Amino acid sequence: MSKRDELIAKYASDLKDKCGMTPDMNLLTKVTVGCGPSIYNADASTVSGSDKSELETVKKSFLIKKLGLADGSNLDEALASVMDTYGKSNRNKYRAVVYYMLTKHFGKEAVYK
Repeated sequence: MSKRDELIAKYASDLKDKCGMTPDMNLLTKVTVGCGPSIYNADASTVSGSDKSELETVKKSFLIKKLGLADGSNLDEALASVMDTYGKSNRNKYRAVVYYMLTKHFGKEAVYK
């Protein structure tokens, strides 16, 4: 099993165990591949839910640029909702899992087809 496959399995486990979701493995794989080499870097592979600048980066780089969404309060609300679902006390919020949940939240799966 490759390192990427191991990480995808770990992300799927997080979605099931911490978020109560049954992951679409095809979409999760595509989102993970879309994260590029950041998934292999300990710092870049996670999102700090309490760091305003990091959440702003997710909003600008992922939600607006990648998913093509218009800036608005709905983006901040979606980010807050995903962070709540993932669990505020959970320190390691994997970027691929956060991106996956945001993609599902906005129904933007077609971006990864």
